[in-house]
Amino acid sequence: MTAAPAMRPVSPPRQARRLPKGYPMKILIVAALLGALPLSNAMCATLGAPRGDVVLTVTGHIDNTNAGNTATFDIAMLQALAGRRAIMETPWTEGATEFDGPYLKAVLDAAGAHGKTLRVKALNDYAADVPVEDATDYETILALKMNGKPMSVRDKGPLFMIYPFDKNHELYNEKYFSRSVWQIKEIEVVD
Repeated sequence: MTAAPAMRPVSPPRQARRLPKGYPMKILIVAALLGALPLSNAMCATLGAPRGDVVLTVTGHIDNTNAGNTATFDIAMLQALAGRRAIMETPWTEGATEFDGPYLKAVLDAAGAHGKTLRVKALNDYAADVPVEDATDYETILALKMNGKPMSVRDKGPLFMIYPFDKNHELYNEKYFSRSVWQIKEIEVVD
């Protein structure tokens, strides 16, 4: 005769803990702001209005707007996007320099951009045509800070397009230098 298997005691059922209304969305938003999740077009369908001075305007083929047919961003909005901090050497700075800012891709996603080319315009009306792949294939950032400090217009700010020269040394050439626009005021999504 075989012995009956030992039975484990059954615990009384736990009461379900109710989470506050909107709790899961709050987790997603906080995670996205901390860079744990990329912001997608669906999450950014409603682009909030800037509360501070507008430092960047995205125009052209975009779906998410907050000022007429444009997407405008202040510093706080840009800092809330996924980005990176990187230390690298550039042709425009002396020695190793730290840059910090949102990924170009995160800015484009927030604006709901769709196109093949970006026309990146500076305060002095200099413009460079940049393929969208430079945002999707590389960790290109729009630097807001250099060596931990906000960049003034005198220091190539308020925004400076920085390619990941620290991660991909093949980008360290004239082709990408000419696309590294500083004093950026506008990105037009074309094509």
